[in-house]
Amino acid sequence: MSKYSVAIDVGGTFTDVFVFNEETGEIYVTKTSSTPANPEKGMMDGLKKANLTGDQIAMFSHGTTVGTNALIERKLPKTALITTKGFRDVTEIRRGTKLDLWDAYKDVAPPYIKRRDRFEVSERVDYTGEILEGINEDEVRALAKTLKRRQVESIAICFMNAYVNGDNEKRVKDIIKEELPGVYVCTSSETLPEIFEHERMSTTIVNAVLGPTVSNYIKVLEGEMKEIGYDGDILVLHSGGGVMTSETVPRYAARLASSGIAAGAIASKHIANMCGFKNAIGLDMGGTSTDISLMYDNDLRITKDWYIEYGYPIGFPSIEILTIGAGGGSLTWTDEGGSLRNGPQSAGAVPGPVCYERGGTQPTNTDANIVLGRLGTKILDGQMTLNLEAAKASIEEHVCSKFDYNVHEAADAIIKVANANMCDALRLISVRRGYDPRDFALVALGGAGALHGAHLAKEMEIPNVIVPAHPGVAAAMGCLLVDVRHDVTKTYLANVKSITADELEKEFIEMEKEGISLLEEENIKPENMNLMRFVDMRYLGQWRTLSVSVGRPIESLEQAIEKFHQEHEREFAFSDRETEIEIYGLRVEAVGTVKKPEFTKEEPVGTVEGALKETRDVYFEEAGGFIETPVYDRAKLPVLAEFNGPAILDQLDSTTVVPPDFKVRIDEYRNIIMTFDKEYKPVQKETKAETVVSN
Repeated sequence: MSKYSVAIDVGGTFTDVFVFNEETGEIYVTKTSSTPANPEKGMMDGLKKANLTGDQIAMFSHGTTVGTNALIERKLPKTALITTKGFRDVTEIRRGTKLDLWDAYKDVAPPYIKRRDRFEVSERVDYTGEILEGINEDEVRALAKTLKRRQVESIAICFMNAYVNGDNEKRVKDIIKEELPGVYVCTSSETLPEIFEHERMSTTIVNAVLGPTVSNYIKVLEGEMKEIGYDGDILVLHSGGGVMTSETVPRYAARLASSGIAAGAIASKHIANMCGFKNAIGLDMGGTSTDISLMYDNDLRITKDWYIEYGYPIGFPSIEILTIGAGGGSLTWTDEGGSLRNGPQSAGAVPGPVCYERGGTQPTNTDANIVLGRLGTKILDGQMTLNLEAAKASIEEHVCSKFDYNVHEAADAIIKVANANMCDALRLISVRRGYDPRDFALVALGGAGALHGAHLAKEMEIPNVIVPAHPGVAAAMGCLLVDVRHDVTKTYLANVKSITADELEKEFIEMEKEGISLLEEENIKPENMNLMRFVDMRYLGQWRTLSVSVGRPIESLEQAIEKFHQEHEREFAFSDRETEIEIYGLRVEAVGTVKKPEFTKEEPVGTVEGALKETRDVYFEEAGGFIETPVYDRAKLPVLAEFNGPAILDQLDSTTVVPPDFKVRIDEYRNIIMTFDKEYKPVQKETKAETVVSN
């Protein structure tokens, strides 16, 4: 009976369910309200709503915010740190920087482990890996008794220079396991064997504080899935854009810190490729935040410089995603200078926007969109009714009373401020990285992405906007489009002139053995294993590095060196072929391919006119105000159809806004491709009520 591939994305407001029938190719999507206090309940509600039993599910994959929420809310188990004598405060000293350099009163968040729970032991390893001082076992056993009295649930072990030799860490871990069975223990040499004590210690600490939380979550979820009859693997999306099974999730818990965020980036890449674009910017706008990613020449940008809270970096490779507090539920407020602001505060799932009538009082982007007519009073295929008058009253109270606006001008101002925030983020991930937005397509995902996508593209001069067939659950779909993946990294400092390709080859072979071992734990067959190699390089004396792919086997370093020069020129508008190059680190991507859904092309059925639901007045500034706009049932629009804006396209999981100066084309996969119409000229028409414009 197992014939459905199921993916779930747990968001801050909604839990999205994407179901693919492997036999027929049919797709079914649904949404339920998220249950932050008990995320498993929202997932089970979604499966129940989809009328699925466990024995019907062939594959189950999901992205979760459990790790992210635990760090943000500081709902963490009692955790201790064991480190080298003299290095107790590395995690508190950090790098001595602040997120806002000019705000002397704003402090960085406190460490995840308080000072009284950070302990030192005598040990010393030099920079070559030679053990100068071994472990004093009596000292460690005495410390274990102290930790037991304090009822510690998790322990992070991070010794200086353990990245070159982790024997001391391993011995302490073995002793702790003997004395404190059942306590979660992780070491820096196993978690992230890389140079720089703060980044390594921070990653190990995050791994430790999330380990018990994530382990318990997985156990509960496995139990819930077994109750409904599912006995397969629970696949969990991680920050690097791959999935892990429940077997390896506890070991690399920190990788789940951005689990749900990565899914939208993966989906945007796949959708852009379906539409024939190699360069794309993903805009995943949900109820609470907007996640922005960038794909260049079919590759998503990868970073090792990321965090959930500033000052506490997580060193695992991650898809580079810029997250800002701009979503459908972002609150509108006025600052001390009298300027209109939007976000990052959010109404979230509870109480939600004012129009939801769940107790919200402050206007949100959703309230503004319903006042402008871009959202109807019924969403989720009529399952949810929105209160237009409540939204108007809230905007009048909080915005109109402070500015010389009528309610529609105020709603438009709210959307403009939100769009300006998102455009700033789009510039950061494109222009500031050396990419021209005009060379990209914008993939609008999430429940609110399609509402704002066209106006953002116009502001950024992005020529094409892609709205996938199911934008509101596209991130969930992304969970089905990934492979099992592990990253094996190693610090390797050497001048390219002082090493040979054979020496690097030996290092990579050893790293690949570890990658293969990890894939074997995931039950990946040898024929489905794929290993890719990368070298982190920099000009001698530089701080930052660029990652360059190399072949298997490495026949020559010249090609990698030339590629580094080219990438440096693109990223920083500068390269110097006379300057010596240094290798900083090595990385192996160990990928185990899994079966993915294959989407089929459709034949055109029906007409655009046949998909018309109604017409309503919608506010567009480019049209001079309200304009009569057709509202279409997107599911009934035929593939290969083409028409001009303005238009509103309704569907279960999202609403697409097509401004008057955009053209629409629907491809054979039901993706909407909107293109700015440079020849659009509004025609003024006078009515009794007001001046409106039609195309």
